Amino acid sequence: MTTLHAMDQAFISFARQQYQWIARVSLFIIFFYFGFLKLVGLSPADDLALGFADHMGMGAYAMELFYVLAAIECAIGIMMLIPRLTRVAILIMAIHMALVSSPLLLYPEAVWVRPLVPNLEGQYIIKNAALVALALGLVAATKPLNAKR
Repeated sequence: MTTLHAMDQAFISFARQQYQWIARVSLFIIFFYFGFLKLVGLSPADDLALGFADHMGMGAYAMELFYVLAAIECAIGIMMLIPRLTRVAILIMAIHMALVSSPLLLYPEAVWVRPLVPNLEGQYIIKNAALVALALGLVAATKPLNAKR
């Protein structure tokens, strides 16, 4: 086997062995960190979230909803570190992603410069597709409920 093939095999083997924990820790950092920033009022997404809540007629409850979503983000992050909670974390994450992605369709003036050209907030939302793909990788590695351990 050539050196290139050996290196390729070693890297693939490493990725297969470590993927789940690297994905879990990455999702924890992203969800917990960004959720925490929202909870302490330091998130660059504050204006978008509060503007969206107001746009949707929930302005009176905007801060409460914002803090609930931030706490949910932190909880998703923590649950990602606990393999037994993968299914719950992914379900909550899917609902959360639908909510936080909805400004792309429901509040376009806040996230698009023009059709198919997102502003910074729009890019911030669109990058969530990568998080969804990472989470789907965890789902693919999860044993079905009826599988023997």
